[in-house]
Amino acid sequence: MPAVTVNGGTVIYEILGDTGDLIVLTPGGRFGMDIPGLRPLAQALVTGGYRTLLWDRPNCGASDVQFYGQTESHMRAETLHGLLTELETGPVILAGGSGGARDSMLTTMLYPELVNRLVLWNIVGGVYGTFNLGAHYVLPSLQAVRGMGIEGLLKLKEWQERIAANPDNEQRLRALDAGNFVKLSLRWLNAYVPKPGQTVPGVDDEMFERIQVPTLIIRGGAKDLDHPKRTSLEVSCLIQGSTLIDPPWPEDAWERAMEDRAHGRVRRFSMFDTWVLAAPEILKFLGDR
Repeated sequence: MPAVTVNGGTVIYEILGDTGDLIVLTPGGRFGMDIPGLRPLAQALVTGGYRTLLWDRPNCGASDVQFYGQTESHMRAETLHGLLTELETGPVILAGGSGGARDSMLTTMLYPELVNRLVLWNIVGGVYGTFNLGAHYVLPSLQAVRGMGIEGLLKLKEWQERIAANPDNEQRLRALDAGNFVKLSLRWLNAYVPKPGQTVPGVDDEMFERIQVPTLIIRGGAKDLDHPKRTSLEVSCLIQGSTLIDPPWPEDAWERAMEDRAHGRVRRFSMFDTWVLAAPEILKFLGDR
């Protein structure tokens, strides 16, 4: 896979397709570009006449682990800016779901010159969704370092997987200063404490005024606690002129995926398998603009 160095860390990426405007496609969580369900959407967008860039964000897939910035999404936005600058590509289309939606929004806010269209879905918000992010992505590492120092990180499955995908990550983790890591983790954790005036975790509502590009929002499912319908409606109000549509997948797709995962069943829906169903709506939106 091709790679570039951004802020001292290697970032792995891949571009599918040979012609057309470039779409940067970003998944959620700390999942890399090989998460099941992402590539079918990328390939559908290529078939629709676009090039698609997939990338492993810091702390995802085979890229280097990195720890800096106001929040992890701010770090990813800065990294994407560096990646696109290094590739010398013009303004691009950003498309992302869940955490990838937050990363895409922040990139558009902080580096508006990079973006000409924006597509968002599965936007995280609400008390349950934001607390759940902090509990899942920050607290385990914070508690491990407080109890065992940096060696504690190496015992966590998440970071063992990052080392397996990229052996250089072991030394990068060992080189971390425990005290600084605790300070950063507390800052990242604070972003996931619900606050007035922050519809999206760690992002002040006034920042949405900076999004001036055509934006498509696929609303959250009716009972999805992780990506609430209410949050996508609020974001649509904050982004002037945005287009809001109903999800092209079943309303309860996320809940069914979580239920299957919890019970270890053969999945009727994996977390991102349904995303390819959004390709026709995305292509229509982009074609209209």
